[in-house]
Amino acid sequence: MERNMSKNYSIATTGASLDKAKAAVILLHGRGAAAESMFGLADIFEQPDIAYFAPQAPGGTWYPYSFLAALDRNEPHLSSSLAEVGNAVSWLQDKKLDLARIALLGFSQGGCLALEFAARNARRYGAVIGLSAGLIGPDRAPRDYAGSLADTPVFLGSSDIDPHIPVERVRESSRVLSALGGQVVERIYPGMGHEINDDEVDQVRALLSALVAAP
Repeated sequence: MERNMSKNYSIATTGASLDKAKAAVILLHGRGAAAESMFGLADIFEQPDIAYFAPQAPGGTWYPYSFLAALDRNEPHLSSSLAEVGNAVSWLQDKKLDLARIALLGFSQGGCLALEFAARNARRYGAVIGLSAGLIGPDRAPRDYAGSLADTPVFLGSSDIDPHIPVERVRESSRVLSALGGQVVERIYPGMGHEINDDEVDQVRALLSALVAAP
């Protein structure tokens, strides 16, 4: 099923209907992928009380260059994509879903987008999850984000040899998000490559289970 929440993006949905859901997860796909490619994760998380919303990036790409490139190289695409995540969050809030019941989850390029959005818009979310991901920008980019994640559960999982995501950036992202008040769990998996493993699935499943069970 698709919903139109803006003029430029469509959003595919799966899981519980929003009127019955106890939480919602915004799923952000990787470079060159389709929004629906994230629904396989929704299936294996086994959380029937969650509504999932997956925006589709135009042309399958949230921004054209590496997430490590100078920020202006990825403009205006990066700002547009960040705004679309904000549109999805605001739409869910308009549907009377509390922000603490909304989780952001992304893989690869989508994971970078999720982390950067959470850092730039630091508030108490249900969870923030970056799989093979890190904050966006070149080395030594200023990380003077405002606001507070206010104990938002944050999970970062990545390989120590990922060809796209330097492990140093993952660790920097953990430090920055912790300093913003996130309750960060970081897992670095030796020799894994650019993929998602069973331990990451278990970590996310536990986070989402706790989100659904929260009073």
